[in-house]
Amino acid sequence: MNQSKKTVSLNKEKNTESHFSQNIQKVKQKKQKKLVDMEGLVTHNLSNGKFRLKLENGVEVIGHLSGKIRQNRIKIVVGDKVTVELSPYDLTKGRITYRHR
Repeated sequence: MNQSKKTVSLNKEKNTESHFSQNIQKVKQKKQKKLVDMEGLVTHNLSNGKFRLKLENGVEVIGHLSGKIRQNRIKIVVGDKVTVELSPYDLTKGRITYRHR
């Protein structure tokens, strides 16, 4: 009788572990954002770390600096070529993630 209780408790632990691992995988999938990376050129410097960018396809967007660029104090000036992440939900705003040399 003790063995059956032990096996039942072990089975419950295995089920909860697999349940938790499935939930973690779902959360990771939700966190993976479907962003569009594009190349662009800085045309105007706006206030508060925002820039007007002209993308390679000719569309103008407003982009702000990503946190890592801000932390590392990377200077971006008019004429720089940058990589921009655009959300598929709002293609008029983006995040500058890289400055090309």
